[in-house]
Formats: sequence, C-alpha cells, structure tokens
Amino acid sequence: MNTFSFLTIDQPSEGIYKELGSKFLAFAYPIGRESEIKERVDSLKKKYFDATHHCFAWILGADKSRFRAVDDGEPNHSAGDPILGQIRSKNLANVLVVVVRYYGGTKLGVGGLIQAYKLSAEAALNNATIVEQDVTQTIELLFTYNENAEVMRLIKEYDLKILSQNYTENCNLQLEVKLNRLQPLMSKLNLLTDLGHKISFKEV
Repeated sequence: MNTFSFLTIDQPSEGIYKELGSKFLAFAYPIGRESEIKERVDSLKKKYFDATHHCFAWILGADKSRFRAVDDGEPNHSAGDPILGQIRSKNLANVLVVVVRYYGGTKLGVGGLIQAYKLSAEAALNNATIVEQDVTQTIELLFTYNENAEVMRLIKEYDLKILSQNYTENCNLQLEVKLNRLQPLMSKLNLLTDLGHKISFKEV
C-alpha cells in the first residue's frame, strides 16, 4: 500500500450476531462522501424502525482523516467505537458499518456490548470483498474544438475517466486522473502548451 491507493470494500455486505436474546444486524457499505452516510443510516432506521438502537461508524478519505463513531443511546463508547475499531483493524477507508440492535430482555453490560458490537461489525466486514482502490484527483480541461483529437489521445494515454463534458465553441471536460499519473499528465500538458496547443487545466 502507498499514498496512491487504499483498501475498501467493493459492495455492501451483511452479518449477524446473537447474544442473550439480543440480535445484532450488521451492514457494511462502501461510501464516497458524507451525504451517503445519512442516506444509508436513515434507510436502515426506516426499514428497522422497531429496533432498539442503530449504531454506526465510518472512515472517509485515503488518509483516514475523517471518521466518526455513534452509540445511538448505548453507553458511551460501547457501540460506535468497537465498530470503528473493526474498520481500522482491516485498514479500510471509505467504509460505513451500521449495527442494528434488537434488545432481547437481558442486559449485556458494557463489556458485553463492546464484544457484541465488535463481533457484529467483524461479521459484516468478513463477508465483504476487500479491494485496493486508486486515489484520484479531479481536473478540468479547457480547450478549443480543434484540440479535441489531442485531448482524446491524452485521455487514452493517461487512462482518464470522463466525469462531465461540455462541447461548445470552447470545450470543457472534467476528468478523473489516478494520483500517480497526475504529475506526468501535468508535465505533458505543459509541454503541449509550450508547443502552441491551446489546452488549459486546473485541479477541481
């Protein structure tokens, strides 16, 4: 692993854990932005409206700098933190894990809760497929229509993904570039500019 890639999961997965009558349903999701977290959690709250708790944790960003753990009414640090710990133990990023609890009538105690939420999250993540994902940067290219063929060559050469395009008198493309190809691409664009090509770019 390096600064150009990180580990995540490729699709949602589920797990289940039972302890002294309580049932814990765990759901793991790949996410790309914070707005997805609320959507996922709200959806589960709506589906499992009769559950006792909806606890969750998430980590966002290749550098894992953004994260949060939510206990949702369980004793402090007894639910969200164990879930977060499982995401960290697998060295994952851009992952949300939600654990829905149905209380079974017997209190588990703080230690029991920590164990239950940990094992629930672990079950969901163990059922997930872990993949390596490239860190990317979005750039914007501005160019004249006459430069279109040259731009298409760049897209193929540097494996750029087109996010949006606007072709008028002046053309505009938003592209996703793998971080390890950003500097070579910028060098090539600077060279083309020096050669008289009318292609400008900026990071978005």
